[in-house]
Amino acid sequence: MVVLASSIVSKSGKVLVSRQYVDMSRIRIEGLLAAFPKLVGMGKQHTYIETDNVRYVYQPIEALFLLLVTTKQSNILEDLDTLRMLSKLVPEYSMSLDEEGIGKAAFELIFAFDEVISLGHKESVTVAQVKQYCEMESHEEKLHKLVMQSKINDTKDVMKRKANEIDKSKIEKTRGDKTAYSSMSSLGGRLDSSFSDLSISHGPGVGFGGPSFGMLSDVEPINNKAKDRSRSSVTAAPKSSGMKLGKSGKNQLMESLKAEGEDIIEDVKPTGQTRAAVAAPTDPFTLTVEEKLNVALRRDGGISSFDMQGTLSLQILNQEDGFVQVQVETGGNPEILFKTHPNINRELFNSESILGLKRPDQPFPTGQGGDGVGLLRWRMQRADESMVPLTINCWPSVSGNETYVSIEYEASSMFDLTNVIISVPLPALRDAPIVKQCDGDWRYDSRNSVVEWSILLIDNSNRSGSMEFVVPPVDSSVFFPISVQFAATTTYSGLKVNGMIPLRGGGGATPKFVQRTQLITQNYQVV
Repeated sequence: MVVLASSIVSKSGKVLVSRQYVDMSRIRIEGLLAAFPKLVGMGKQHTYIETDNVRYVYQPIEALFLLLVTTKQSNILEDLDTLRMLSKLVPEYSMSLDEEGIGKAAFELIFAFDEVISLGHKESVTVAQVKQYCEMESHEEKLHKLVMQSKINDTKDVMKRKANEIDKSKIEKTRGDKTAYSSMSSLGGRLDSSFSDLSISHGPGVGFGGPSFGMLSDVEPINNKAKDRSRSSVTAAPKSSGMKLGKSGKNQLMESLKAEGEDIIEDVKPTGQTRAAVAAPTDPFTLTVEEKLNVALRRDGGISSFDMQGTLSLQILNQEDGFVQVQVETGGNPEILFKTHPNINRELFNSESILGLKRPDQPFPTGQGGDGVGLLRWRMQRADESMVPLTINCWPSVSGNETYVSIEYEASSMFDLTNVIISVPLPALRDAPIVKQCDGDWRYDSRNSVVEWSILLIDNSNRSGSMEFVVPPVDSSVFFPISVQFAATTTYSGLKVNGMIPLRGGGGATPKFVQRTQLITQNYQVV
């Protein structure tokens, strides 16, 4: 008996699984299997069909056929026995007897068929033996895995012991430093008490002892030095030092990281200017109008989603100034819905555009962190493409062994944008892309595989711009999604604060206030 192939085909002739056991071309086996559905007669009880060259031994399994292609000289009884064995194995490995189930278990079925038929001849095996052989359980493999796991566990134990030893050494070193510091502090205290009567703090050569004690006037107790260390580090003049090792190496490391696209923030000692920059606000009233954009633009044009959320917050410096109301003016955009804080008098806002508390005898809270306390919120979720601040068009095209990428931006005349950054994802590259043309500046972040196109200011002089670069050939979907960041001082709502209305003080002068307005992007992408 010689079995040429064992196959599973659909009743329409589609081949799902086929395993050949003799050397035959793909064209021949495809021709034999394609001819089988035409030879099957309707309503016949036969389980085999003979042609001039081969014999088909088959068995229906629901909507499929389990088929053996054998030579005409093979024993038909052994062929039927082999077919019955295979019909028992198919449900063992396929969850469902349809095209999808057979396709998912194709390789498992081929492995099982190989255990039953070897070089065209049937092996004397059972279904249980076939399943055991296909599981391929190996005692040596299990033993090897146990040995490797024990080595891993031993290594972890060694690491834990080393970590504990390092922690103990650090604790002992810290204790030693504290002991030395306490001894020096006690010595400094004795020196302070010893020289307190010598009046050496008035300058050299003054007080008891005359000029011979003048050199001690610059000596300070160690306790005082420890207390005033931060202050002296700011005001003291830089002192000359000897040769420093490792400084050039650190600079080289910083430069290499910067070349790879990393943002390096160097340690800077605090100075008087930096302290003044982060000082608390000095204005009695600070009102902040902020709008955040969440926009998704389609790469082929149009808007996928648009969501703008705005807030008006108030920050008051002094508690006694909290008895006020805020007079505002909205831009009149019908697409924007305003919502007041629950403690704000909504009827007063709707009728007179005044933001005041429901209980005028209570002041606004002061000392709020961040931008203060929120007074008003608004939202806009519908907009056409003409109202989007910035649109991006990306045109990748493959030419030979290169991909040419042309990116264009168009900015709306409604907004002047600042600090614009357009981040385009790239495939993993060894070198930076070849930039042919760029309106603005660009930077390649090799670690994240992103090229960043930055424009400091977009106004009436540059409402449109372009950038072109070249990379190796890749699919166009690699360059999306494109992320955009920018800021603007013009908002969709056009909300303005016209003044502050004092509720106490007998109607005196209008309090002074500062208004900050900004439009920023929270999630702005081209997908």
